Amino acid sequence: MADLKEALVPDIGSDKVPVIEVMIKAGDRVEKEQSLITLESDKATMEVPAPFAGTVREVKVKLGDEVAEGSLIAMIEVDATATEAPPPAKAGSDDEKPTAAPAPAPAPAPAAAEKDQSQPADKPAPSVGRGVQPGSAPEASVAPTARPPLDATVVMPGDAPYASPAIRAFARELGVDIAQVKGSGRGGRIQRDDVSAWVKHALASGARPAGGASAAIGGLSLLPWPKVDFSKFGEIEEKPLSRIQKISGANLSRNWAMIPHVTHHENADITELEAFRKQLGAENKDLKVTPLVFQIKAVVAALKQFPQFNASLDESGEKLILKKYFHIGIAVDTPDGLVVPVLRDCDKKGLLELARELGEISKKARDKKLGPAEMSGGCFSISSLGGIGGTGFTPIVNAPEVAILGVTKAAMKPVWNGKEFAPRLMLPLSLSYDHRVIDGALAARFSVFLASQLGDIRRLLL
Repeated sequence: MADLKEALVPDIGSDKVPVIEVMIKAGDRVEKEQSLITLESDKATMEVPAPFAGTVREVKVKLGDEVAEGSLIAMIEVDATATEAPPPAKAGSDDEKPTAAPAPAPAPAPAAAEKDQSQPADKPAPSVGRGVQPGSAPEASVAPTARPPLDATVVMPGDAPYASPAIRAFARELGVDIAQVKGSGRGGRIQRDDVSAWVKHALASGARPAGGASAAIGGLSLLPWPKVDFSKFGEIEEKPLSRIQKISGANLSRNWAMIPHVTHHENADITELEAFRKQLGAENKDLKVTPLVFQIKAVVAALKQFPQFNASLDESGEKLILKKYFHIGIAVDTPDGLVVPVLRDCDKKGLLELARELGEISKKARDKKLGPAEMSGGCFSISSLGGIGGTGFTPIVNAPEVAILGVTKAAMKPVWNGKEFAPRLMLPLSLSYDHRVIDGALAARFSVFLASQLGDIRRLLL
């Protein structure tokens, strides 16, 4: 004869925690210690295992529910011969009634993985079940069992995903089903790069992850954008986005989601460079020589020294394509949004020629006269906010490039020269890079080299 038993949440050390995964559905066969649901507190991710083997007859929780100790997870039908049921409790005893959370309608969820036979047997899962005879009220035949604390560090059984709360939150923000991600860490632990790699594959293949999210970027499903009636809070005005803003917005979202960004900050002493720039401008009054021209030359020198920055990943993400040319994209602020025209063969041109081309292409950008060819083929981009202000920011890598330089406003700073503090004009540099291609040490070397080029004008003129 089969018994219908309750699987309950054990002592989890918190009042209420959200359910972030439901691993079972009605009709599933579960083994003892197989994970039923995953909970996430502010400190750890915890899986609640089945206290006994049997067949799931009804799931009592759904994704997003908040549960506490004693909340009802599921009704499981257990073979009478497979369990040693404790004596039934007296009917009507208030002390024996389960303190279950309200039972919402059952929600479909991915089937749980089978129990990993290699899991140590000397660490049994907590017993959190209560027996209920079929056809009777739950209160009439409930027998409580001990509920020891759930171990939040237990290795997940079977093929269940093993990831920290931060990684699970990161995956949920991107609309990624964590169960579909293969972990590369120790013991199959899922890392941030694993989620990013899954996203890249999804975008490339057009696969759509499960989870019910309605918005999408390529194959990546995201949570739907919140719908808010702002007019109920006060007066509003609607202004449509420009075509440039719509296009760049989609590209920026893709690049931010797919590329694991890191930003390295450095300061360059441009005191001598600025003096030379002003002198050059005075000698060429018909030409605007901006600091950006010198930054372009310094970047080209750095790309030659560190060719991994002058590269792109191929579509498969398994090959690095090293480029032998030096085309630099320049972010230009226009009334309709940012555009990035490309200056070609910057290694073959002098400062004055680059200054002339930069002025011409910037004017074309503001006049909306740029052609597609003038905005393609870039190796590396520069986004300069020096004319506006700021002390640093995180520019978003312009795929398929692997790095971008952000420049903010130079300021006089006291710098120790070995004998005394002297006023020096310091330029903040912010280098964002694709961590799949470039590691932190290489980025630091690139930034230091770049600063040295800007700090010694003679090097730029070689």
